[in-house]
Amino acid sequence: MFYYVLKHVLLGPLLRLLFRPRIEGLERVPETGAAIIAGNHLSFADHFLMPAILRRRITFLAKAEYFTGPGLRGRLTAAFFRSAGQIPVDRSGKEAGQAAIREGLGVLSQGELLGIYPEGTRSHDGRLYKGKVGVAAMALKAGVPVIPCAMIGTFEAQPPGQVLPRLRPVRIRFGAPLEFSRYEGLENEKAILRAVTDEIMYAILELSGQEYVDRYAAEVKAEETSR
Repeated sequence: MFYYVLKHVLLGPLLRLLFRPRIEGLERVPETGAAIIAGNHLSFADHFLMPAILRRRITFLAKAEYFTGPGLRGRLTAAFFRSAGQIPVDRSGKEAGQAAIREGLGVLSQGELLGIYPEGTRSHDGRLYKGKVGVAAMALKAGVPVIPCAMIGTFEAQPPGQVLPRLRPVRIRFGAPLEFSRYEGLENEKAILRAVTDEIMYAILELSGQEYVDRYAAEVKAEETSR
């Protein structure tokens, strides 16, 4: 209930007013049935803008830090994300990644939309980074289509570290659904998972027009921070 109040009464109308999102390809998101929406991740605002414009409910795999912050602010943030139906994901290792895949498959098994950012973290410089293979594993195991999505302008509106967003129009573009039935039964093959993930990232790249970096965002961010 809170999700729909948030979307249609509280947050959704406000986001539409502030960011005036221009939406392209919304008809490519299926009206029923399970599917994955895989997008680039440029801003904290992405978590709210995409759900606000979709006709259907979408559940995101959100980083666990949103649910474990200290103090009153941390408790309020955790309560907000839980009420909005988001699932915490521990990104600290291989076993954590498997747990995230299980959670995602649970959402898909109920015929729902699952939102995921294959880069695994927000881009710190506006570029598109190499995708992690969890999105491919879920798509192949669940046998569902993947709809690529590009957020355009959200980095400029609210780059990492900026609390209050700048009020400016953004674009949200959805691409044609990608289906991978040709790889049925090969969901444990590393080369297949890499190929599927790269295909998804290329589709996002075509929609977003970003510069692509064939490295993981977290690695590049860590290197730059340590300098």
